[in-house]
Amino acid sequence: MATLSMSNKKLFTADYEIHASIKMLYPYIQTASGLSEWFADDVTINNEDKSFTFFWDNEAHKAKLAAFRTNHFARFEFLPENKDDEKDPSYFELRLEFNDLTQSVYIKIFDYSDFDDQKELNDLWHGLVETLRKTVGG
Repeated sequence: MATLSMSNKKLFTADYEIHASIKMLYPYIQTASGLSEWFADDVTINNEDKSFTFFWDNEAHKAKLAAFRTNHFARFEFLPENKDDEKDPSYFELRLEFNDLTQSVYIKIFDYSDFDDQKELNDLWHGLVETLRKTVGG
């Protein structure tokens, strides 16, 4: 009898207002050099397969840019580390939105992973976005 493995992954979402233009912010969410300034210790691109490698605490995590729309969003899917990941990959998406009513720019975070401490994840993203704000002056 086959057993089905259920994913323990959860989707975390958050919105943060940033005082900067979307055109200025976009390179920070889609390019290796931009992401390495606030999101990871370092980010590199393999030119052959176009995969991104994110470095945190000397650990490498490979991802591919799964989808993007210039000046709107970038979605990175982590490459599978096991069978469950192949069927249900972890990803994060960074989306830039403009609110016409308030004339404000927001970065919307989608983080789909098996990270189970939602408060810690919220604190992590809050800290990352604060670093982004300082980097862009917004």
